Amino acid sequence: MSRTIWQPYTHLQQDADPIEIVSANGVWLQTRDGRKILDAISSWWVNVHGHGHPVIASAIAEQANVLEQVIFSGFTHPQAEKLANRLVALYPGNLKHVFFSDDGSTAVEVAIKMAWQYWTNSGHSKTTILAFEGGYHGDTFGAMSVSGRSVFNSAFAQLLFDVRYLPSPAGNEVEKIIELIDEYRSEAAALIIEPLVQGAGGMLIHSPQVLSEIVRTSRECNIPVIFDEVMTGFGRTGTLFAAEQIPDSPDIVCLAKGLTGGFLPLAVTLCNSRIQDAFVSQDRSKTLFHGHSYTANSISCAAANASLDLFESGRMDDVRRISEFHQRNHPRLSALPGIVDVRICGTILAIEFRSGNTGGYLDLMGGDIRKFFLDRNILVRPLGNILYIMPPFVISNEELDRVYGVISVTKTPFRVKN
Repeated sequence: MSRTIWQPYTHLQQDADPIEIVSANGVWLQTRDGRKILDAISSWWVNVHGHGHPVIASAIAEQANVLEQVIFSGFTHPQAEKLANRLVALYPGNLKHVFFSDDGSTAVEVAIKMAWQYWTNSGHSKTTILAFEGGYHGDTFGAMSVSGRSVFNSAFAQLLFDVRYLPSPAGNEVEKIIELIDEYRSEAAALIIEPLVQGAGGMLIHSPQVLSEIVRTSRECNIPVIFDEVMTGFGRTGTLFAAEQIPDSPDIVCLAKGLTGGFLPLAVTLCNSRIQDAFVSQDRSKTLFHGHSYTANSISCAAANASLDLFESGRMDDVRRISEFHQRNHPRLSALPGIVDVRICGTILAIEFRSGNTGGYLDLMGGDIRKFFLDRNILVRPLGNILYIMPPFVISNEELDRVYGVISVTKTPFRVKN
């Protein structure tokens, strides 16, 4: 196949040619050659209501005939106003302000700039970001800088700004984390965290109690907290937002991926009045100089509003059903040979296979697992030796059983290289 299209996260020599998808419905992808493939990862975690959902498709079509796009600096429109007000009402805590952008990575860029400039606008010099080992926040330069150092960003190491790393909350080192937060209190501009689940770092799961201690300590140390809910938002962790499970709310939040139900790119960064007030000034240099051509695109906002309508009309019942399905089957999976660990958080299922390879994202086992499932018409995209399932919420129990059936027969058919 032609290499005209340079695909993301694709090794140009070793990875197989892409499979052409011509249509999709529910959890099923239809290929050019007539295969039906079950999308067990919501097409990179974005498709929460299933492919081609008619409610969202209709909302997009209707909005396209009314207003497709307008510059969002100095102007606004009804879909953006409606969406912003709904998100402010739905998200826990007191985050009253919404800044629109394009995707998860840019939402994180906005959050970093908000936190950093908050201090400079307030007349203080705090320029250190605290982040967690194993974290992942995106592929633009600010987002890479606050992510854990890994194969994702190693080629650009010299261009990334320094951060102070804390042990992953999944490691049960809360005392050490709290000690380090206190140590860095005089220099820390913000702490960024993926609440409850570190996604690309291996689907590492944190307890709400540990996160609550971390947020509370940061607040006592006057360090703004950023929740990166790009992946965890919109039902993934069993609640609409991960923050609902954590008593102490953040100062800034990033949302994307499931925001439009998987139809169109859109992201938001929410913040509380403490952050925004530092930008209210007669001094025009204290403006947050950030924007995108398609900021708050009206069609994308219409899709997001339709997606929220679906959540409000019973979708969370599906979230609970899938979460309970995973929990019921946990013993069944844990008993399988070759499995080191089974991790569950809401609708997210992660299975860590024993590997004699390098472990981590580049583990050769990842390609073998992917092919094994694809040969059985199920789409997964393992993080090396870690298989995860993150399905659209419309998946039926019978379709989940189909996925579990393939997991159950895997045993350890994957390459092991010493």
